Amino acid sequence: MDSFDLRQHYERFYSEEQTSAIAALKTLIEFLNKDRSNTAIELTKNIRHAIEELKKIDCRIEVESVAEIYFRFITLSSSKFDEFNALKGELTRRSEVYLRKVLENRLRLPVIAQNFITDDSIILIHSYSRAVYYTLKAAMKKNKRFTVYVTESGPDYNGNEMFEKLKQEGCDVTLILDSAMGYIMERVDLVLVGAEGVTESGGIINKIGTYQLAICAKAHNKAFYAVTESYKFIRRYPLSQCDIPEHLRWRKKSDNDVISHASHSMVDYTPPNYITLLLTDLGPLTTAAVCDMLVQLYT
Repeated sequence: MDSFDLRQHYERFYSEEQTSAIAALKTLIEFLNKDRSNTAIELTKNIRHAIEELKKIDCRIEVESVAEIYFRFITLSSSKFDEFNALKGELTRRSEVYLRKVLENRLRLPVIAQNFITDDSIILIHSYSRAVYYTLKAAMKKNKRFTVYVTESGPDYNGNEMFEKLKQEGCDVTLILDSAMGYIMERVDLVLVGAEGVTESGGIINKIGTYQLAICAKAHNKAFYAVTESYKFIRRYPLSQCDIPEHLRWRKKSDNDVISHASHSMVDYTPPNYITLLLTDLGPLTTAAVCDMLVQLYT
């Protein structure tokens, strides 16, 4: 549908939600509601095209994962309808169900994850992660006492944002250099990180520096937990850093930006053998369970 401005709607929803996946999901639902297709084939083609365009607007892996799961979820029952208006009504209904489910699960995640934080814990976190932030807030609401170290997380230094937000909540938090993670590791009890995407192997794609943090935690026998929503599960199977798609490594601020291969990658891949557990809205999962969960999400 040429008259529908995907970028404008996405940016509006992102300014409201501050979450790429939810903004993408709401944009797709809005697109579906305003689409003027007359056949099921045309509608499906238009939704697929909108998903591909959204992935160009924001190349974060969570946009790809939530869009693909959404597409699969709403089209599962499309073959049951012979009448187009009935089909579109069902797709709209399933869209609202999926959005409500995602929002509810996002609220459930911190409640589940905070159970892994005990009194007097010393926690090391990396960069800014919404899931980790709300997990720590949930633990504080339970009157749990703990100390947090947060890495600065270059090259964009999002750790500073996490530090300021936790300090405002009254948390005992210290900002440290990225290069100090090895020095501080012997003091901590556990490591908490978010995830931009969870691969079929159970590994995670996340902010650059996560991989070396996981290696360091493993060397010191420290628990390494990834806190993540299930809509970030994606059907990709990287075996090394080179297998991360190029468009996910570097982020453009606008279409006019030129990506330099000499610039810093914004993400890295952490293999499953370095991850103790995935703390998700579906409950705590071993990395081996991810493949089974993906089958359930796509069927």
